[in-house]
Amino acid sequence: MGISIGLVGLGAFGQAFAPLFKSHPQVSRIALCDREPERIKKFADDPFFKDKFNPRDAYTSLDEICKSDLDALVVITQPWLHAPQCVQAMKSGKHVYSAVPIMCIPDDDEILDWCDQIIKTCKKTGKYYMLGETTYYHPQSMFCRRKAAEGAFGDFVYAEGEYFHDVDAGCSLRKVQKSRLASQAGQEWIKIAANYRKKGALDGPMHYPTHSTSGPVCVMNAHAIKVTALGYRNRNQDPWFKDYAFSNETALFTMSNGAAVRICEFREIAGSIAESETFRIMGTRGTFCENQWKDNQRTTPLSAKPLTIKKLTAEEMRDPLPPEVADAFKRAMNQKVSENDLQNMDFVSAGHGGSHPYLVHEFVDAVAHNRQPAINAWEAARYMVMGVMAHKSALQDGKTLDVPDWGDAPK
Repeated sequence: MGISIGLVGLGAFGQAFAPLFKSHPQVSRIALCDREPERIKKFADDPFFKDKFNPRDAYTSLDEICKSDLDALVVITQPWLHAPQCVQAMKSGKHVYSAVPIMCIPDDDEILDWCDQIIKTCKKTGKYYMLGETTYYHPQSMFCRRKAAEGAFGDFVYAEGEYFHDVDAGCSLRKVQKSRLASQAGQEWIKIAANYRKKGALDGPMHYPTHSTSGPVCVMNAHAIKVTALGYRNRNQDPWFKDYAFSNETALFTMSNGAAVRICEFREIAGSIAESETFRIMGTRGTFCENQWKDNQRTTPLSAKPLTIKKLTAEEMRDPLPPEVADAFKRAMNQKVSENDLQNMDFVSAGHGGSHPYLVHEFVDAVAHNRQPAINAWEAARYMVMGVMAHKSALQDGKTLDVPDWGDAPK
């Protein structure tokens, strides 16, 4: 008997995940929830969902689906709704998966409070929270975690992460925002945002930091303890940045393992220096950057050997999924392909660096086996608070600030 999962939010991003959650071998029942009924109808009428979806499992509000007997909810709604909806879901007895980030609003202290509430709710209810951070399951992250587990980095010295995403880049943030504001929730956000403006809360790119912070943190298994950050203010009165203190923010962190980490979150930039969403990590023995592993094989002082450099492919870096899960996902991602052709196809991971299938599997498997997911509430908070405190520092012209931490997840 598998677990039952409700999908909350069937917009563009939710639609990308729905077939994967439905097809996972450990999921036996799927429910659908969206405020806009036509989105539910799209899946309710799809023959692919018939074996795990019953029309009685269609809901038009979070309140309704929280009253159900489902095991877990997958919350892929607007970013300013994530935290309160996840807390409500856990209090109703559901494990919860949240799209990134934990919470995206202009008020730093309110974000910190929501991180605290989520962790307290996990403790009180015993329910699991998982953040769907895509970078965690990029092939580079998987490879580096394996190397870190081997001790191949030696002592960590320095790392950097970045998310260079200009507002007019290929995935236009202007278009994304226009689409969001066209929804019912988007219309409500216009009023909510006005209240933040009235109290002087200004936004910044560091309020969406998890793509850049998660790589160094999850590989080094360390958290930030201090931060100094600077911001760049838009200078041409671009209306996109009217509620932003900064269009670009750069932060330098002291980590709990003694390493230094530089994080960049830029939204006004002509292209990028290297990859637009990546990280690099340097150690006394091994270094990873731009899909290259560099190793001096140092084990003791003065024992370094000539540097070896290996260029890696995505498939070499990626961890394997269980065969039965990979096969189910392959069928879900290629529904129009004949059975005969499917037999001759390899599974190809896709979605934000191939992360989507891994995120789905990790959450489903954690719930099914009653264990903490990898990107649990404590881990997710470490990604989020780095951005929050960096923004606070930038607002104070680079003042060095302490970074709060809630400790490790309970075993």
